[in-house]
Amino acid sequence: MSGCRLEIKAIPNAPRNEVVGWLGTALKVKVHAPPVEGKANEVLGAFLAEILCVPKRSIRVDHGATARKKLLLIDELSLEEVYSKLPPRSGG
Repeated sequence: MSGCRLEIKAIPNAPRNEVVGWLGTALKVKVHAPPVEGKANEVLGAFLAEILCVPKRSIRVDHGATARKKLLLIDELSLEEVYSKLPPRSGG
């Protein structure tokens, strides 16, 4: 089984879930959930799972569960496959 790690800059309490773009090597994602009791992480994982067409349980927070900067583990996809399903990175 393949897998990869993806840096995330999470913005909680947004009006809607939205991939904003790239901030250096991190994907900036707004989530419509408060950063309370893991709610924002839950919504972030479900939102990215939908975009990447993988089961929700395939995406886990590896580092930074309570921080805005996170490192996610994504099972089943290579980093190249993840990049192909996200907005293009400019200059990164």
